[in-house]
Amino acid sequence: MSSTTTIPKTRDQWRAALDELPSTPDKIPAFFFGHGSPMLQWPEGLPSRGLDESMGPKGPLAQFLQYFGPHLLEKYKPKGILVFSAHWETSRERLVTDYGDSQPLLMDYFGFNRELYELKFDSNGSSELSRRVVEVFKQAGMRARTTEKTEARGRDGRGYNGPGLDHGVFVPFRLMFGHTFHDIPIVEASIDADLTPESNWEVGKAVSKLRDEGILILSGGLTIHTFEDFGAFAESTAKPIFKEFDQALLHAVTDSSTQNLKENLVNVTNHAGFRKAHPREEHFIPLYVAAGAGEGGKAKVVSGIYGAPTFAFGL
Repeated sequence: MSSTTTIPKTRDQWRAALDELPSTPDKIPAFFFGHGSPMLQWPEGLPSRGLDESMGPKGPLAQFLQYFGPHLLEKYKPKGILVFSAHWETSRERLVTDYGDSQPLLMDYFGFNRELYELKFDSNGSSELSRRVVEVFKQAGMRARTTEKTEARGRDGRGYNGPGLDHGVFVPFRLMFGHTFHDIPIVEASIDADLTPESNWEVGKAVSKLRDEGILILSGGLTIHTFEDFGAFAESTAKPIFKEFDQALLHAVTDSSTQNLKENLVNVTNHAGFRKAHPREEHFIPLYVAAGAGEGGKAKVVSGIYGAPTFAFGL
């Protein structure tokens, strides 16, 4: 990594990185962000599950998200949000939510305390925005359609099926935008279930023109996601191979030009730590959606939180 590059790890550093982003409401950057886990909403008083350092409600990711959301709204004044999540993948066609004024939540996790299944995130969609997202997908030669809350939206890759915004959306959005958010509509679209960088780059590229129309594109996942080694989720307990992979990804973003960014981001999957960090790559793939949406522009590390960074594309 370039010796002149400071990765924003602390609160002051990532606040400064966000402040330095250009204010361009006429062409909003696309963002990959660490969407965390249900641990971000862990109720006070319940015994910890050992992920407090990185994923808990008082950890660095929670603190970042609480600042990130309001900052985006203030700086870019978006007309709507299009979000992609690691927890919604479909084959052969893109699905786009059209849930109206009361959006259901899909509690697509298991084994947690009752309180985690009682979380609320009150938000609204927009049929106009949903139809526009479908339109730009079709213009790019992709099959696409809307899905309403009367229809199960499709499996998320781990067996969950039903309508609703998944926890890769409502868990971080509760921190970013509050428990009730009706300022602007939120629409979710599926990633490509083939989970290749190339096809999901094209998914992002297809919607990139929405950035010129006042739509904020957010694509959420994690850059370390393995249930084979829970120590990997925290920098203090992660084996060296995970830390090396984390650094390789940051290097790929900070040291790339607009010409070689795609090549470098794809090549990082050849790192020895990639498959250890991602036995299944669905949490890494949203990175390519965001990068595709920002194709042709510069990239910036907004937050270098281990395993859950945030990158801006299309600067």
